Amino acid sequence: MKTTISQSPQFIEQTVTIGAWLANKRSSGKIAFLQLRDGTGFIQGVVVKNDVSEETFQLAKNMNQESSMYITGKIVEDNRSPFGYEMQVSNIELIHEANDYPITPKEHGTEFLMDHRHLWLRSKRQHAVMKIRNEIIRSTYQFFNDNGYVKIDPPILTGSSAEGTTELFHTKYFDEEAYLSQSGQLYMEAAAMAFGKVFSFGPTFRAEKSKTRRHLIEFWMIEPEMAFVDHNESLRYKNNTLVSLFKVYWKIVSLNCRYWREIQQNWKKLKHHSLEFLMTMP
Repeated sequence: MKTTISQSPQFIEQTVTIGAWLANKRSSGKIAFLQLRDGTGFIQGVVVKNDVSEETFQLAKNMNQESSMYITGKIVEDNRSPFGYEMQVSNIELIHEANDYPITPKEHGTEFLMDHRHLWLRSKRQHAVMKIRNEIIRSTYQFFNDNGYVKIDPPILTGSSAEGTTELFHTKYFDEEAYLSQSGQLYMEAAAMAFGKVFSFGPTFRAEKSKTRRHLIEFWMIEPEMAFVDHNESLRYKNNTLVSLFKVYWKIVSLNCRYWREIQQNWKKLKHHSLEFLMTMP
């Protein structure tokens, strides 16, 4: 039975095959522990010398980090694992042996990791961040769609500043001056006159040469606009949006703690009673 790591809990005490990469490994005498990933999650594969062929055991001990394989074994529960399950390996079919993978299990500086960002995405922390980000984006679309908004995509290249600032990335649009967009607000205001309630969710650029946490050069921004709405109604819409997204975020944390354990717990900056207050707001 071929499956994925995320679906493997459905096959407890059954033998399955998973296509995976080797994230890390360690061995102790007659046992090898393989940390496996397949894009859907992470699981440990345990290879016991007496339970597999000599070829399979030597492969498990000597395989390089990020080698790809089809790995077969029985899924069992393990309360010590962050995932809650592990695989008792019976066979390994090597697909490709990786060599000289640059991001080894030791500590690396931020500059080095950013230079290898396409590979850094394979790590548990970055994997967790992108999983959570994906769910927040999906829930944002769902919230606005469920509340009658129309998604509008403003242009990324614009002819002028939307906020009257010179901190823009300049480029040429054939023979005309152009800039990377710093906001889709003006386009949303025009679109609201056609559809009533609209929103955009896309890339935004600010040419502010700073590396502080208070400055972002590129980010994705949510920009809703509504017609025939007074100030109090606008505040209520904003409140409902934030509460909805906080609920989704909290659900991810509580139901997918195996991801949450791999990222820094920034919730310490947000008092728990404040979160509970948001959750109970109308």
